[in-house]
Amino acid sequence: MLEVIANGFGQSQQWLEGMHTRLTNLTPLYKRLAGTLEAAAEANFSAEGRPKWQPLAASTLARRLKSNKGSSVLMMLQDHGLLAASVSSDYGPDFVVIGAGGAASAYAAAQQFGATINRAPYSIKVRLRTDAKGNLLRQGKSGNLAVFAKDKHKRARESWHEVKPFTIRIPARPYLPFTGTAEAPELQPQAETSLLATITRYIYDTTD
Repeated sequence: MLEVIANGFGQSQQWLEGMHTRLTNLTPLYKRLAGTLEAAAEANFSAEGRPKWQPLAASTLARRLKSNKGSSVLMMLQDHGLLAASVSSDYGPDFVVIGAGGAASAYAAAQQFGATINRAPYSIKVRLRTDAKGNLLRQGKSGNLAVFAKDKHKRARESWHEVKPFTIRIPARPYLPFTGTAEAPELQPQAETSLLATITRYIYDTTD
């Protein structure tokens, strides 16, 4: 019988030892996965959804243009960048998580999962500017539009008006790399592909 005793396998031995180390301590892997998830979320913002999010209502577009004095980029969920900037991740030896909040905590979940907001009736005070004789000031080409008064305007006519109950429906626009509900999220296909690629590179990485 021919027997060969191998004392080492050269680079293959080093590769096996390196793989053993990488698979024993998974914290570096989860760190990479966290970065992969954040990159997927960033890609969702850039593409305005993958698949595409439901378009903004015409009234929303008009309001944003007016509030930004025409300078809005009109990209969904990133008019001011608060939501996108709030996306962050965390990782450990056996977990990775991604979420959003911070300055956008009030609406982060509503944008991700969608929401229905039922507003109760309420009263609002309206102040309209007047001239020295108490007549309402007018504006516009037709001269039929009243002029709202600011707090600094002393000549004003005040009145109270009741706003009837109404409903606001916010469609789900999943910017995090998940779809579905918070209780049963489903990994986005593009994110799943990226995660598998990250894991494969980590396992076979010979540079560490």
